[in-house]
Amino acid sequence: MARTRKKTRTGDTVKVNYTCRLSNGTVIDSSAEGDPLVFTLGKGEVLKGLEELINGMKIGEIKTVTVPPEKAYGAYNYAWVIEIGLDRLPENCNPEPGVQIELTRENGQPMVAMVKRVSQSSATLDFNHPLAGKELVFEVSLLGFA
Repeated sequence: MARTRKKTRTGDTVKVNYTCRLSNGTVIDSSAEGDPLVFTLGKGEVLKGLEELINGMKIGEIKTVTVPPEKAYGAYNYAWVIEIGLDRLPENCNPEPGVQIELTRENGQPMVAMVKRVSQSSATLDFNHPLAGKELVFEVSLLGFA
């Protein structure tokens, strides 16, 4: 009779429920209202900090961890905040502070920026991920192997 392994390890496909909060308690993502998250450990399909939390968990176990920016969406990079002329924005783009806009790189790949400021001739765009530089608090329940 084969013995069933109890703990997760790299290469396992796992099924988890999770809630992700900012350090101030604001919920930014959760699987509570939907399907559990299914992914394979070690493939880089989820944030490094979340993967590290789940690696070694037992089915039914619940863990909470604070993930630093380096293991989430990275440090905030001020060099990725740039000012460009309004004439360089796509047609029909009406930039307003707080609005995300999609631009196209020279190689054709899309990129998203948050509009920080707008003047008569230019817009200041932030190309950082909205969660860059933020600590994230994850509460995870390992439901099983998928």
